Amino acid sequence: MSIFPTKILLATDGSKEAGLAAETASQVARQTNSELHVVYVLAQPLDTQDPSSFEPEVRLRMEEGARARLEDEVRGIESSGGQVAGSHLALGRPDARIVEEAEGIGAGLIVLGSRGFGPVRQTLVGSVSDSVVRHAHCPVMVVRAEALAFPARILLATDGSEEADLAASAASDLAKSTGSELHVVCVGHMPRVFYESPAAFMLDVDLHSRMEEDAERAARTTLEEQVRKLKEAGGEVAEAHARVGHPDTEIVGLAGRLGAGLIVVGSRGLGPLRRALMGSVSDSVVRHAPCPVLVVRPER
Repeated sequence: MSIFPTKILLATDGSKEAGLAAETASQVARQTNSELHVVYVLAQPLDTQDPSSFEPEVRLRMEEGARARLEDEVRGIESSGGQVAGSHLALGRPDARIVEEAEGIGAGLIVLGSRGFGPVRQTLVGSVSDSVVRHAHCPVMVVRAEALAFPARILLATDGSEEADLAASAASDLAKSTGSELHVVCVGHMPRVFYESPAAFMLDVDLHSRMEEDAERAARTTLEEQVRKLKEAGGEVAEAHARVGHPDTEIVGLAGRLGAGLIVVGSRGLGPLRRALMGSVSDSVVRHAPCPVLVVRPER
């Protein structure tokens, strides 16, 4: 089932990364005949170290400044040929308010930028983009490093799951509507112990080879099935890639070698505790990708 056309919510904060997200959201909206909305969130409490920030006059000036930045963003999009159906000023915690605004307008896609903090800092302080990806009711596109420009090479990562099928539909739709080239990758994942104790496996070369062969065979089977589904639905696949290793590492590495402009990946939407304990391929891809990433999971 296609996610386009839809309502797209661009979340902006006036940063460089938000500017890249705005370029991307505007392009996606034009190419997919989607409706573009923009939200700017003025974070509150504003400054617990400065009590004056809670005074009505000070808060009013801050709100006026935020509204001016929102209007500047809208003018920038429209001056470059885009159209904005609605602009929204929100107050509160940015991640929560972005998700609420998306639900309020019935958005089918959220687009936002990410500063791409290192993994340690992300673990310690969190990230608005991380939280939005985790809690949004709809797909989320995270942009950093560069804006998405069509036509592009789109890399779809699949594992044969329901979420991967939804991601495949979105990737195929984008490729067809933008004249882009679609690549598909499936990574055969070796058991965790293989990476934790590689020396033990190297002592048994036959076991090592059998494990790699089994992982590659499984990846190729899943890959062939996904390509078949895409072609039956009218999509075109430029090339299919079977890999063995850590899924996130292989996906990001292949995207770099292909010069991909967008990675599309499904997500099972694990709760925050389980994600913290076992990690998530989509989380890691978003954090390390050299291009924008579209994370797709079933709408709630």
